[in-house]
Amino acid sequence: MRVVITGGTGMIGRALARDLAEAGDSVIVLSRAPRAVAGLPASVRIVGWDGQTAAGWAELADGADAIVNLAGESIAGENVVQILFGRWTTEKKRRLIRSRANAGSAVSEAVHSAERKPGVVIQMSGVGYYGVENPAELDESAPAGSDFLARACAAWESATEPVEAAGVRRAILRTAVVLAREGGVLPMMLLPFRFFFGGPLGRGRQPLAWVHLADVVGAIRFAIQNEEARGVLNLAAPTTPTNAEFGRVIGAVMHRPYWFPVPAFALRLLMGEKATVVLDGQRPISQRLRALGYAFRFADARAALEDLLR
Repeated sequence: MRVVITGGTGMIGRALARDLAEAGDSVIVLSRAPRAVAGLPASVRIVGWDGQTAAGWAELADGADAIVNLAGESIAGENVVQILFGRWTTEKKRRLIRSRANAGSAVSEAVHSAERKPGVVIQMSGVGYYGVENPAELDESAPAGSDFLARACAAWESATEPVEAAGVRRAILRTAVVLAREGGVLPMMLLPFRFFFGGPLGRGRQPLAWVHLADVVGAIRFAIQNEEARGVLNLAAPTTPTNAEFGRVIGAVMHRPYWFPVPAFALRLLMGEKATVVLDGQRPISQRLRALGYAFRFADARAALEDLLR
């Protein structure tokens, strides 16, 4: 296969590029700073782009088996410091939404200019689309929420909607919190446990929908290869523990105590509106993905954490 990945230098993009390259696929990663990219297999081709248009790379969409659109400024942050102290200011919110809308528009532009249309466009999104108001289990038919995360996800998804009018299959993967050894929110969640201060965040009763990075990569590959994979596909592990339940599992795997609660007001004081990332949650169910035949490698939080922390 020949796969073009926008945003391919982030946590998910790097893991996907490595997986595809190791399988012998031709991988092209678009980066705004191609000369600074390191750590990808030598066979991966790095191509510069501006993150906003199809200029300089549109021809790569011609005849591609898939375009995977991961591009967009990180919602939570790239490291623990950014996650804890990088607030969602008004300007930050504008950048987050604009980066997603521009990247999606660039993908749509490239697809429309291609003589031989790509086989599929995989559009990444998040379960934040559903907002935090609904405590029920949420399948792919659940309506959008009204908070900032919901608006950001909706903007990301709508930006590549025009490819469907061009006759190209599009699959939207709404991911839960992605657990990975490096990057994402897991390092922040582990930090207090490393200093023997692990405990619930806020009330601890909020649901924590999660998915192992290996399953994100596996689901993307599955969606590329499965012609029936189109439209919205939730991507969350089959079990959704509460924050407190998840924390107890972390403590057990790390052999650390679970006893020190962090009050919600302290997190809101520290993180501002972004505290919703850890204080609120959803209960998405991956109904369509599992119905299509995808089998999760990591369905249990303990197995996932043991794999990531061993």
